[in-house]
Amino acid sequence: MAGLLFLGAAGCGDDGDDDGLPKDYKVVAGTQLCGGKAVSADASRALKVITGSSRFEASGKEYTVAKAAADLLWAFPGPTVTEDACRVYTPRDAPDFELRITWRISDSAPTGAPDPKFTVLKMGEETLAAADQAYVYFACRSDRFSSTSGAHIVMGVEHRDPWKEPEGNVEALKDAYATVAHSVSLAMAKELRCEKNGGLPERPVLDPA
Repeated sequence: MAGLLFLGAAGCGDDGDDDGLPKDYKVVAGTQLCGGKAVSADASRALKVITGSSRFEASGKEYTVAKAAADLLWAFPGPTVTEDACRVYTPRDAPDFELRITWRISDSAPTGAPDPKFTVLKMGEETLAAADQAYVYFACRSDRFSSTSGAHIVMGVEHRDPWKEPEGNVEALKDAYATVAHSVSLAMAKELRCEKNGGLPERPVLDPA
């Protein structure tokens, strides 16, 4: 976790530079986050809408789509609790912002009506978008699974601050969160070799269902 690595290394003298940054501290474009396969150009632009920044702390080596897919395969058939796939942090010289990218295995396709704050989109089994989070549910059948029944996977993108309501254009934020969630979900589906990419389109569909 890049942000925590920074906090742990700051002020460690010989382990960092004179400004207190660890020697491996890097600031990168959004498309280089989370192993370089998770964030598309569209999603990188969406991150700027969400965070206000087009540059981010480089992800820790353990935070990649490939690593998240390996963890998911190990946990299959699940279900699982929500696990981190990656974290996104704005750079040291920008206002603090942390975005959590998650995965979990669900025991079934989504059922029931979602919270009214979510807009339902036509991606995968169901996609839910709000002004501070979005979730993509998709079914995956793959030769990488030990069972032909496949798995129901949920990918999330979250910035939930109990002390502060999301600021800005709510609809633009919903589209941005949905775009990032679609990008990381498609990357996961491709990494898992899901049939037909788990039913996910190549580009995000932002029209309400």
